[in-house]
Amino acid sequence: MHDFVYHRPQDLTSAANLISGNPEAKLLAGGMSLLPSLKLRLAQYSDLVDLKSVATLQGINRDGDALVIGATTRHAQVAASDDVKQAIPALTVLAGGIGDPLVRNRGTIGGSIANADPAADYPSAVLGLGATVITNRREISGDSFFTGLFETALKGGEIITAVRFPVPLLSGYMKLPHPASRFALTGVFVAQTRSGVRVAVTGAGSSVFRAAAAEKALTADFSPAALDDITVDPDGLTSDIHASAEYRAHAIIVLAKRAVASARPQ
Repeated sequence: MHDFVYHRPQDLTSAANLISGNPEAKLLAGGMSLLPSLKLRLAQYSDLVDLKSVATLQGINRDGDALVIGATTRHAQVAASDDVKQAIPALTVLAGGIGDPLVRNRGTIGGSIANADPAADYPSAVLGLGATVITNRREISGDSFFTGLFETALKGGEIITAVRFPVPLLSGYMKLPHPASRFALTGVFVAQTRSGVRVAVTGAGSSVFRAAAAEKALTADFSPAALDDITVDPDGLTSDIHASAEYRAHAIIVLAKRAVASARPQ
């Protein structure tokens, strides 16, 4: 690991000041992706700014028709929250299936979406629910937040403070987890909202994306059978040692059907 200066600010203003104008500084939330890259010397920063003591970045609150989750809220907290279970139960399923107990008790929602790993779970919820990413400077629509492989709309000195999830009518999440990492080989988040259905796919491309054909079919009929005649073009999907693009294309529809089935009242 390369040398760095460690900071642990107590408030958001101090954290923002520490990274402002310093492109070699890096924010540290849960550290589940950052720390391994530092240990392997795959990354090097002059300063690490640890956000764990910034109390305003933590917590889960119901705000009218939305659920607001602080950026440094742990996955395990989301999975165990009664507020989340009542408002968006698919989020508890998603959070409870991330990594292993260590990752769930250390990793944070803000760190996950800022990292924008193409196989991470939370990006599918942000896009699938039409969430809003709140930073210390502005609000960013989930539809425009993820811009590419490990890339987001965040600018230098910008800190995610919370994510606001509109509460859907119904929602479901299903994934094919990698047996070692529990990252999504393919994952699908489905949400029925008052303006239609949103279907977000993770683990199958360079970044999370929406499945337009599936959305159209499910908006007309929110049932697994509505997807019987829907196919996904494998062109442009990820193909690696774990699964081919064709396999992932097929898995998207299979998982979408399962997500819809899990979301429908039993």
